[in-house]
Amino acid sequence: MIATLRGKILEKDAGLVVIECAGVGYEVNIPLSTYNRLGDVGQDVLLHTVFIVREDAQLLYGFIAKSDKTVFSQLLKVSGVGPRTALSILSSMSAGDIGNAIANHETSLLTKVPGIGKKTAERLILELKDKVAVISDSVPVTGTQGEILQALLALGFTDREAKSALKTIPEDTELNEGIRLCLRYLGSRG
Repeated sequence: MIATLRGKILEKDAGLVVIECAGVGYEVNIPLSTYNRLGDVGQDVLLHTVFIVREDAQLLYGFIAKSDKTVFSQLLKVSGVGPRTALSILSSMSAGDIGNAIANHETSLLTKVPGIGKKTAERLILELKDKVAVISDSVPVTGTQGEILQALLALGFTDREAKSALKTIPEDTELNEGIRLCLRYLGSRG
C-alpha cells in the first residue's frame, strides 16, 4: 500500500496532480481542498494517500491533510459512496464540517454537495453516526481553540470531554472566555 508520496509537482489540475518520486510520475486524484493548498509546479509536496485497486484500474487518491484522508476512508465505507463521491464531498466541505453535519443530522448541508441526494445524505448520517468521533478526532484543533483544549487537558479532562466542550463555543471565542464557557459546560454535565 502507498501511504504517502513525497516529491515534486510535475503537473496540477483541479482534481488531479502528478507527483515525481525517484524518477516515477504518480498520477494522484485530489479534492479541491488539497488543490487549493498545493504549491506551484516544481515545488515539493507531501501527500497522504489512499491506494485503491479495482479490476480495471489502480487509483491513487491524495490529501495534504491527514484528517482528509481519514474522512475519505470513512466515507468509502458507506454503501453507495465511491471514491468520486467521497472526493466531491471533501471538495465541498471541510473534514470538520462533514463531522458536524453527521453529528447534528444535517441532511440539508450534505445535499448541497453535487451528487448527494436526500437518501444518500441520510445513509451517510446513519452509517457514520457511530464514526463521528473518528472523523472529529482526526481534525486538528489549532489557534485559540487549541490553547483552550490544552488548558482543559491540563485540568484533567479527557480528550473526548475537552473536544465535546469545544464544540459548544464559537470558534472566535477568546482564550479566557472559552475556558470559562467550556468549564461551565463540563460542570453542567457532571
